[in-house]
Amino acid sequence: MPTLFQSLMFTRSPLARALLLSTGLIVLGGCGEGKGPTAQMPLQEVVVHPVTSTPQALSTTLPGRATAHLIAEIRPQVGGIIQKRLFNEGDTVKAGQALYQIDPQSYQATLAQAEATVSSARATLKAAELKAKRDAQLVKIDAISAEDNESAQASLLEARASLQSAEASRRTAQINLGYTRINAPIDGRTATSSVTPGALVTAEQTTALTTVQQLDPIYVDFTQPSSTLLRLKRELAEGKLAPSDQKDATRISLELEDGSTYAHAGTLTFNGVSVDESTGSVTFRAVVPNPEGLLMPGMYLKATLQEGVQPDAILVPQQAVSRDERGGATALVVVDGKVEQRELTLARAVDNQWWISEGLAAGDQVIVQGLQKVRVGQQVQVRDNALTAHNDSQ
Repeated sequence: MPTLFQSLMFTRSPLARALLLSTGLIVLGGCGEGKGPTAQMPLQEVVVHPVTSTPQALSTTLPGRATAHLIAEIRPQVGGIIQKRLFNEGDTVKAGQALYQIDPQSYQATLAQAEATVSSARATLKAAELKAKRDAQLVKIDAISAEDNESAQASLLEARASLQSAEASRRTAQINLGYTRINAPIDGRTATSSVTPGALVTAEQTTALTTVQQLDPIYVDFTQPSSTLLRLKRELAEGKLAPSDQKDATRISLELEDGSTYAHAGTLTFNGVSVDESTGSVTFRAVVPNPEGLLMPGMYLKATLQEGVQPDAILVPQQAVSRDERGGATALVVVDGKVEQRELTLARAVDNQWWISEGLAAGDQVIVQGLQKVRVGQQVQVRDNALTAHNDSQ
């Protein structure tokens, strides 16, 4: 029987030669198979994060506004012409410090007249006392009639009442004269002045001359949805959350408008007792130290406060969580060397981790690296998370 080479040599057709040559190569290739051991693909390596449970404080960040601790709107209690403004706008003033001077001349005259009336009433009373005393002696010896004596005693009582009335008028005149000097009722910082010297003001006018605000400490008012408050109370009642330590529960931290953290912590002093019908929220108030005067009324702030502690919270790195086509949160875990997918319920973000409320349990191995290289059901090689191991060793 001719060999393959001989057949190629004696075949004249080029097409036949090509077919015979390819057939020989296939045969030779097939003969080479099976002589060595079968090649096995290595398992895909993934990095996992061992899931653990740990107590986690539940905090919330709420928007708020700073308001003055005390506010006094300065209004005149008597009318007149402003003679002087005795402060610079923006000054820090003490309680009792003079702010404005109203022209006192007419009030001084009224006081002088009241004092003269008091002197006259005292003289009248003195004369009435002498006459009443004398008539009381004369009536005993029937030197005067009883009617004359009674008239003298009545005149004495009338003189006493007149003196009391005159003294009250004098006191009123003194008070009104004192009101011509308008003083600060509280310590604080002054706002702009709405009047200048020469302006006419009236008693108890609606427009304030200026405002004094006490800004150290300062209030921060913030709101929380009533639905959130109800959920927290329910979870505390059911034991899902443990109440925070009293000191932590009343302590708040603040973030300023530029994103920086305020240096001084505040203290929660008031929990709302009613729900705002227009917003469905409850108002809280905290007292915050403001020694540098950095916080000003109306300033927007973010307040963070503690709401409770979950004793067995599940936290995983954010890179371990993916989103499916419906937007749901998922994670890949390794169970018995194979990849499984879990649907997750996220509670909230905590720094660079997700707080998982459903879907994972302590002891699970969640994949944090190599997610794009594996599929559900695939056998994988597990490697511990080096970052987790480093953190655990510290």
